[in-house]
Amino acid sequence: MANNKQKQGVIGILTGGGDVPGLNPAIRAVTIRALREGYKVIGIRRGWGGLIDIVRDDKYDNSNNFQVLSEEAVNRAGRTGGTFLHTSRTNPSKVKKDALPEHLRDTFTESVNDLTVEVLKNLDWLGIDYIIPIGGDDTLSYGVRLYREGFKVIAIPKTMDNDVPGTDYCIGFSTCVTRTIQMTNSLRTSAGSHERLMVLEVFGRYAGFTALLPTMAGAANRCVIPEYRFNIERLAELLIADRNRNPSKYATVLISEGATFDGGDMIFQDSRTDAYGHAKLGGIGDMVSKRLEDLSPKYNNGKTIHTINQKLGYLVRGGDPDAIDSIVPMAYGNLALDLIIKGIHGRLVVLKNGRYDNVPVDVVTSTKKLVDVSKFYSADRLRPNYESFEMKPLFIMTSEG
Repeated sequence: MANNKQKQGVIGILTGGGDVPGLNPAIRAVTIRALREGYKVIGIRRGWGGLIDIVRDDKYDNSNNFQVLSEEAVNRAGRTGGTFLHTSRTNPSKVKKDALPEHLRDTFTESVNDLTVEVLKNLDWLGIDYIIPIGGDDTLSYGVRLYREGFKVIAIPKTMDNDVPGTDYCIGFSTCVTRTIQMTNSLRTSAGSHERLMVLEVFGRYAGFTALLPTMAGAANRCVIPEYRFNIERLAELLIADRNRNPSKYATVLISEGATFDGGDMIFQDSRTDAYGHAKLGGIGDMVSKRLEDLSPKYNNGKTIHTINQKLGYLVRGGDPDAIDSIVPMAYGNLALDLIIKGIHGRLVVLKNGRYDNVPVDVVTSTKKLVDVSKFYSADRLRPNYESFEMKPLFIMTSEG
């Protein structure tokens, strides 16, 4: 495909990591603007996975690895959730031997292989001038790698955890918070009917924004977040006092999946890790629920209080985007095209203090974005701090400034 050049050039776009509502609107925004500006747009399937699976032969069927995007195709998908280009957690710089594409197994023989040389060859074969990865810090960290190799990269931040550094907002976060509030409110009827403590586990490996914001909005009485190791006795004491003050006799806590007990470690489903070295989290909600039942007599005159234990999981990342996750991806896509038209690359499009902007893409790997516990979390009360909101960004504690 070496002659795959347009008058203005060719743009590649991909989505990596977990799905969130807002990805298809971002793909749509990039594609429609690019086509109208005279560019060709190639959608890479399955994130970085499509770029390592390509066979550089015009006679080979690579339809599972990429597709040329049209206005018609992106318009059909643009109002829906998920990503029609599909996604994966592939890290081309660390591909295990048993995960190598068949056609590369004779060339790469290490237990873990860096396929960046193949990615660059495949981008050249496709005729792609710019690549726009949409993802979280893992997906975008490989975008930084390509940028350092000399390729032109414009990154778009996406993750419901909202923890990509450099930006106040990542695609998917608003819908996640909205769904968490809705589902927590829906489960109140069961909690109140049975006079129970309600334990809801939400996403958030290292950052607690998805637990903190719904709690601040009134969805829960307490929350525990990865940035602070919590004391289960203190949580039990607070929740049972909340329950007993409530005329409906229930109380709710949101648990980030990456939260840890005081003196403990993260809870993993098993020892397997993804291509970025992350083991799959899961189980902290179950453990908290059991411990709360065991401790409840101590703070409830000797009587046990049972729990409702629910992992919200994929329910908050499926379905259609809310208003913010329909509007922000449209803006991010157009911001990316503005940069390309100006010949600028190596940038991350962002929202900072309510304004759209862009920053150097390597901010993704140079720092971490976490809840500032001293400013936004009461470690004693296990809930958000409610202080002055003056000049804070839309989602309050998401600014690093």
